[in-house]
Amino acid sequence: MDMPLTLLNWTLALLPVLTVLVLMLALRWGGGRAGAASWFVALLSGVIFFGAEPHLIALSQGKGLLLSLDVLYIIWGALLLFHIADEAGAVAIIGRSLTALTADRTLQSLLVGWVFCSFLQGMGGFGVPIAVTAPLLVGLGFKPIQAVVMASVGHGWAVNYGSLATSYQSLLAVTNLPGELLAADAAILLGISCYVGGLLVAVVASGWKGLLRGLPAVAILGTVMAGTQYLLATNRLWTVGATGAALAGLAAGILVTRLPFYRNTPEQTFEPVPGLKNAPNGKPRSLVVSLSSYTILIVLAFSLFLIRPVAEFLTRIQITVQFPEMSTALGFITPAEAGRIIYPFGHPGAILLYSSLLAYLVYSRAGYYLPGAFQRILTKVSKGALNSSLGILAMVGMAVIMSHTGMTHLLALGISQSVGREAYPLVAPFIGGLGAFITGSNNNANVLFGMLQLRTAELLGLSVSLILGAQTSGGSLASVLSPAKVIVGCSTVGLSGQEGLVMRKLILIGLVPVAVVAVAAWMLAFGN
Repeated sequence: MDMPLTLLNWTLALLPVLTVLVLMLALRWGGGRAGAASWFVALLSGVIFFGAEPHLIALSQGKGLLLSLDVLYIIWGALLLFHIADEAGAVAIIGRSLTALTADRTLQSLLVGWVFCSFLQGMGGFGVPIAVTAPLLVGLGFKPIQAVVMASVGHGWAVNYGSLATSYQSLLAVTNLPGELLAADAAILLGISCYVGGLLVAVVASGWKGLLRGLPAVAILGTVMAGTQYLLATNRLWTVGATGAALAGLAAGILVTRLPFYRNTPEQTFEPVPGLKNAPNGKPRSLVVSLSSYTILIVLAFSLFLIRPVAEFLTRIQITVQFPEMSTALGFITPAEAGRIIYPFGHPGAILLYSSLLAYLVYSRAGYYLPGAFQRILTKVSKGALNSSLGILAMVGMAVIMSHTGMTHLLALGISQSVGREAYPLVAPFIGGLGAFITGSNNNANVLFGMLQLRTAELLGLSVSLILGAQTSGGSLASVLSPAKVIVGCSTVGLSGQEGLVMRKLILIGLVPVAVVAVAAWMLAFGN
C-alpha cells in the first residue's frame, strides 16, 4: 500500500529536490557536486523513509544508467561537432557573413542574437550560443550587457529541440513516452515563444523604436522558424527541429535584408566583424565549406529518418534491458518494463559522430586547421562535457530513485491537490523553468520534474502531452537564465565579476517568454 499523503511525508519526498536547490542556488555548487549530494539524499530518504530495498536501488540505478547513456551520447557528439567547426574557423566565418548582410542595427541584432544564436543552439548548445554570439554583437557596437542579454533570450525557444533534441530525448527517456505523443504541444508552445524571443531581442537592441522596426522581420522569421520546427517535430524529425528551423530562418533572413524597408535604413552603423578571412594555407575561407559540417549533419539526419533501408540497417543492433517489477516495503509498485532502447549506430549521437568525422576530413582537405588541431578539439570537448556528464549521471540516478520509491508520485499528488486543475497549466512551465534555472540545463529539469508533471497531469485529468510540453518549454526558456550560462557569456565580453548586473536585467526580461507560455498552455487546456 502506498505511503499516505501528509505534510511530513510530502516534505521528505521533496528533500532531494530541496538539496539541489539549496546547493546550487544558495551555495553555488556545480551540477556534478550538487547532483551527487542530491543522489545521496534521495538514496538515504528512499531507504529510511520510503521502504527501498537493496535490489530496488540496484535495478533502478541500472535503468538510470541506460537513460543517462542515451543523453550523454548526444552531448559528447554535439560538442565534438561544434569544436571541429570552431577550430576550423567555420563559426567565425558564418557569423561574419551574417553581419555583412545589412547595415540596419535592429536587423543585425535579430540575425545574430536571435537567428544565428538559435542555429548554434540547434547544433551545440550548452552555453556555446551565448559565448559565440555575444562577442559578435559587441563587435557590432552593442554594449556588453546588451549583447549577453540578447544572446540569452534570443535562443531559449530552440533549446528543447536543439543539440539534436537532447532535452526532448531526456523527457522521453524519463517518462518512457513516444516522441510522437509530445511533439505537437511542445512545438506549439515553443513556436509562440520564438516570436517573443525575437521581439525581446529587438527591444534590448534599440528600445521601443527597435520593437516597431523589428516587427516585420520578427513576423516573417518567427513564422518561418516556428512553422519549420513544428513540421519537423511532428513528422518524427525532432532531432533536427531547432537546427532545421534556424537554417530556414537564416535563408529567410537573407531575403528579409533585401526588403526596401530594411535596405533604406537611416542608420548606417554597421562595421565589419573581425573574422578569420584566410585559412592557414593562405587561401580565403569559403562560407560554403564553413557550412559543410552542418550541411552534412542535416543530410545524414534526414537520410536516417526518411530513407527506410538506411534506417533499418542502422537500427538493426539495439541495446536494452528488461527490468522486472519492483516494489518497496511500503507497497509502491513499478511495473515490469524494458529500459531505454539505444541504437548505437542509428542514435542521434551516432549521427553527430558520423558528421563530425566527415566534417573534420572536409576541413582538413581544405587546409583550415593548424598543426595540433585534433588534440585541441578533443581537449575542449572533454572539458566541456565532463561536468555535464557527471551532473546528468547523478541527476538521473536521483530521479529514478524518487520515481521507483513513490517520492515523485507523492509530490505530484500534493501539488495536484494544492494547486487545482484550473490553475495547474499556468504553474507547469514555471516548475520546468525552476529546475532549468537551478541546474543550468533543461536536460536536468526534464529529468527532475518530467515524471512529477506526468503524474500530476494524470491525477488532475489534464492532457499529459500539453503539461509535458509546458514543462520542457518552460525549462528551455529558463535554462538560458541560469547563472552558469550567464558566467560563460560574461567571460567572453569582458564582464567577468559583473555577472550580477547581467542577471538582474536578464531575469526580468527572460521570465516574459515563460509567462507567455504559461498563458498559452492555460488557453490550450481550457480555451475550448
